[in-house]
Amino acid sequence: MSQSDQILELAQRQRLLRAVDVRAHGWSPQLLIRLHQMGHLQRVARGLYSLPDAEINEHQTLMEVCQRVPKGVVCLLSALQFHEIGTQLPREVWLAMPEGAQTPSLGYPPLRVARMRGMAYSDGIETITAYGATIRVYGVAKTVADCFKFRHKIGLDVTLEALKDAWLKRKASMADLSHFAKINRVERVMQPYLEAVVA
Repeated sequence: MSQSDQILELAQRQRLLRAVDVRAHGWSPQLLIRLHQMGHLQRVARGLYSLPDAEINEHQTLMEVCQRVPKGVVCLLSALQFHEIGTQLPREVWLAMPEGAQTPSLGYPPLRVARMRGMAYSDGIETITAYGATIRVYGVAKTVADCFKFRHKIGLDVTLEALKDAWLKRKASMADLSHFAKINRVERVMQPYLEAVVA
């Protein structure tokens, strides 16, 4: 089996390919470009390839962003949409980045970056693998706590909708919500709303 055939087989399993994926197997990344020119691979975005007939799934954009921005974590409105909480349909991908990391410059999709530090960035990350690609997204309780932290950016109405919906759908426990409220330093802000939601 030639290297090109092996790359196409990997594309079937993994769904999205980057040069680093090909290099990890000891193959030449130039083959990605050649396979693209021959019509065997399509260029999804700069440095990102897939099979032309690859099944597009609802989280395709998030998979692409996570492939292209390794330090990024899907957060806030995009995480709410991913977890099917609330009614938000963001036009941008909301991405958490560690403080001091370079802001990614992608032509598409548009990004909205939220800067976080320490445990506020590193805790609560869920890694979901779908169609061979990975999505890094904050869990429900962390996302709700983040909404309170960034309520001035996304709106208190969106934040309260997220809390109520997460609680009604039993997607977050009070212990988890309190834990992430402490990490985000929004315990005092969240406390009355947490009490109201369980009343």
